[in-house]
Amino acid sequence: MAISETDLIHLRRAVELAREAADSGDGPFGSVLVDAGGVERFADRNREASTGDATRHPEFEIARWAVANLTPEERAAATVYTSGEHCAMCSAAHAWVGLGRIAYVASSEQISGWRAAAGSAPSAVAPLPITTVAPALVVDGPVDELVPEVRALIVRAAQQG
Repeated sequence: MAISETDLIHLRRAVELAREAADSGDGPFGSVLVDAGGVERFADRNREASTGDATRHPEFEIARWAVANLTPEERAAATVYTSGEHCAMCSAAHAWVGLGRIAYVASSEQISGWRAAAGSAPSAVAPLPITTVAPALVVDGPVDELVPEVRALIVRAAQQG
């Protein structure tokens, strides 16, 4: 599926949340859950550093929220918009709870490359594509026009350590 103008609106919101996370000292990631009618239902940002909990990724929080607040049919019809491709943990959570489409700005491969070039140590978890972890998920990304913004946030965070 091609990225639409509506998708870009939600992806820009995810990037804003990523910027908010970075400005707060957390990893620069943000995500938005949008229902089938185009209404934002839940949004969050990375909170790993501020909580000391490495599982506090926004995509994982979306999965938790969706189970508590949406029917299985609503989850399947929803789209998750995110600044960076889901990690393996978040990809699995997304699939396990039956969420629908994912649209992301920057890929795991891009993010890993930017981090390495900025001098960051490798992640404790392999940067796998979403569909390697959950092959049946519908995924769109990267979104080239927003990649430079996410790249700048990733590089800034990597350089700050």
